[in-house]
This record gives sequence, structure tokens and C-alpha cells, in this order.
Amino acid sequence: MTVALKELNGGTLEVLDERLAELRTALEGQLIGKDDAGYDEARSLWNGMIDRHPGLIVRATDRRDIQLVVNFAQRNSILLSIKGGGHQIAGHAVADGALLLDLSQMKGVHVDADAATATVEPGCLLSDVDKATQAHGLAVPLGINSTTGISGLTLGGGFGWITGKHGLTIDNLLSAEVVCADGEIRTASASQNPDLFWAISGGGGNFGVVCSFKFKLHPIGPEVLSGLIVHPLSDARGLLQKYRDLCARAPDELTVWAVMRQAPPLPFIPPAWHGKEVLIFAACYAGDMEQGMQSMQELRALGEPIADVIAPHPYEGWQQAFDPLLTPGARNYWKSNDFLALHDEVIDATLSAVAELPDPQTEIFIAHLGGAMTRVDPSATPFPQRKRHFVMNIHTRWSDPAQDQSCIAWARELFEQTAPHAAGTVYVNFLPTDDEGRVSEAYGSNIEKLRGIKEKYDPQNLFRLNHNIVPKADVELMSA
Repeated sequence: MTVALKELNGGTLEVLDERLAELRTALEGQLIGKDDAGYDEARSLWNGMIDRHPGLIVRATDRRDIQLVVNFAQRNSILLSIKGGGHQIAGHAVADGALLLDLSQMKGVHVDADAATATVEPGCLLSDVDKATQAHGLAVPLGINSTTGISGLTLGGGFGWITGKHGLTIDNLLSAEVVCADGEIRTASASQNPDLFWAISGGGGNFGVVCSFKFKLHPIGPEVLSGLIVHPLSDARGLLQKYRDLCARAPDELTVWAVMRQAPPLPFIPPAWHGKEVLIFAACYAGDMEQGMQSMQELRALGEPIADVIAPHPYEGWQQAFDPLLTPGARNYWKSNDFLALHDEVIDATLSAVAELPDPQTEIFIAHLGGAMTRVDPSATPFPQRKRHFVMNIHTRWSDPAQDQSCIAWARELFEQTAPHAAGTVYVNFLPTDDEGRVSEAYGSNIEKLRGIKEKYDPQNLFRLNHNIVPKADVELMSA
């Protein structure tokens, strides 16, 4: 009896039962085959469009398990995929016939409140981190959907409600323990293996498997001034023009996102508006409550809102506010761009698209990034876009596979209409599978340095199931 696993060269390796038994005995975690209980659960991802069947799954429980799997894959030239939270839109965590290293059982968080740091295992979701840090009145900047995995978020950059005040997630990364392609565990920090530390601070999962992250924490909460302001879509053009002006003057503490979608049946939205197209301003002030009330006055005075629920909310709860609209299992396709300015042409094209949403679950959001993240040099991390800017994500979401073509076409059309006004950069975590050609846009002038570091730590490109950075030597070979 054998198990067939894909090789790095595209071939197939038949792994004998005896070798699998040796691996199973050595592991603390679980080895799962296609016929074993838990296989379908372990291969499932947030994006329901991804339905792939790995040849074998290892559910790691500690860093030694990670080492064993990396060494096994390296020695046998096996195609290896890594799953943290399984939330990536492109679904690189699972590949047909590959060996899947599942980190989801590694959920430890240790908070040193005196030092204001947190050491986090790679299988944690953002909710796990927030729960542990908020117990001490502390937080690290994370994303806005708490079911996202900490590994993918961090390795791609990471931004959310307190980025203006405290920077990107990677700006708060102090160190990491990384299992590299040679099976060695290396500490990556500003003083130890600084090139590796630089590369993982936004360069994705190209350089190894992180088995722990250490973050700097900041005082916040337990409550923050936050909430939603809902407007009719008919008023959106003028409101978005005022929104862009407001963002240019906003203090570091104030973050406001614009969301356009059909109004969900939330209790504070009048039933007559449920299912109708609306503009929602989602806002958070990461600071003193009274100052926050003053800072939000201009935003709250705009137009004639349908609903305004800006109020003190638990920070941990606000971090989960969008979770009900982003549950796992639906079909998702994203197209994204960065914009240095929110031009009228972009606003007009976006509003025309919102008037023809392909599904009630679909939304478009515009996030504003500024403040602390702009005071970091573009070469200090692989994340190159350090100017104050807007991130638009066209988040197409639906349930019926019969809608695949129409939903994807709708997203691509709006993307093409707005692309002439874009900044030429893109957030790597928002790239779908058909945007692999845009990886260089995600890193800008930092791409060459990343390729050199990839050549040093992973010359055979073992860690290739990601938005891949090809080793420098391979790039030179392809261009010769």
C-alpha cells in the first residue's frame, strides 16, 4: 500500500506504508490520509471556491513536527503546502496531491504584560490573539475579520482599525522562530538573521514556516469609540468626496472605511432599507473617548444617515463586528488596487457597479491607510506603499457555482475601469489565484532584494505554494 504525493518537478512519488509509519511514529501530531476521519475538515478553507485534495495531511502540534515535515518534504522533493488559518483568498494552503502541513492546532498565546509583548503560535486566529491581549488591556494591530489567521496576515503585512495609530502588523513584529528549507530553526529579528527577518515582514510564506511570532503590544480598550453610519446610496457620490477630504485631515487615532453593499438585516437598520444598496462608514477611534467624539463630529454630520451607531464598544467585539458577513464556505473572488487619491472617476465607476451588484453578499470596501504606517521607510520592510493611500477591495461573494462566471466578470470589469487611476501597488493578501503576475506590484523595488534572500534560504523553492517569489538564480536563468 502506498500514498501518491506530487513532487516539486511535477512528477509523482509513491510513498510506502513503512515510511509513512515511521513519520507517524515520529510525529506528536496527527497524520491524516484521504480515507481518514477529519480529512475533509482539514482540507477545507474559508473560500468555498477552493476544493482541492492533498495527498497527505500532517496536523502539527509543535515546532518539532514542523521540522519533521519540512525535512521529509525536502529530502523527497515533495510539493508542500502550509495552512495557518486557511483564510487566504487564493487558497494556496491546499494543493491537489501535495503534502499539507496544517498548523491550526498550534494556538498558544503568551502575553508578557510588563514587557508589553505577545508570543503567538502560527495556528492562532486573530480572535485568539485579541482575547489573550485584551485580558491585559493591550493589542497589536490586526485585520478586521477575526477568523483570519495570524500567520498569513502577518507575513503579508497586516492592517486594520489601529494601523493609523500603531502601524501595520509587521511594524510591530519583534522576532520570529522560522523553520527554513534546510530544516533548521532560525531566530529572525533585527539582530539575528536580519535579512530573514526583513523578508518575512511582508514577503509572505516564501522563506520558511514560522513556528512563533513575537509582537509589540499597545494599550487599548477595553472599549473604543466605534461603529457604523449608514447612508442611502443615492447620497454616496458627495459623501465619498467629503470622505476623501476628511481622511486627508484625520488624526492617527481615527480610521474610517467606506463599505458599499446591500443593507444587511441588522437590528439598527430600518427594515424598509434591508436589501437596498447603501454606503456604510465604519469608524474607530484608537484613543481618548472624548477626543474621539470630537474627531468624529465631522463624519457624523455628513448627510442624513439612515442609522448612526457610533458609541463605545468593547475593542474585542469591534474586531469581530464584520465576522457575520464573512463566514466561511461562501464562494469569494477579490480584485484589489491601491489609490493615492480617490478620484471622481473611481467614485463614479464604483457607484455604477454597486447599483448592479451580482449577489446580495457582494460588497466593495475602501480602506484608508495613513498615520503611523506612513512614517516607516518603504525599504524598511517588503511592504512598499508607505504613503497615505486608499485600498479598494472588490469583494465578490456568492453561494451558487452557477454564478461563478457572472460574479467574476463583474469584479474584473470594475477593476479594469478603475485601474488607470491606481497607484501601481497592491496588497499581497488581497491577490486571487489569477493575479500571480502582480506579485512584483505587491513589492515594488523591494522585489530584487526578496529574490536574493529567497535564493539564500530556499534555493530549490520548496516554499512555492504562495504568491511566489522565485529565487534570484531562477529569475536570471529564465531571463537569459
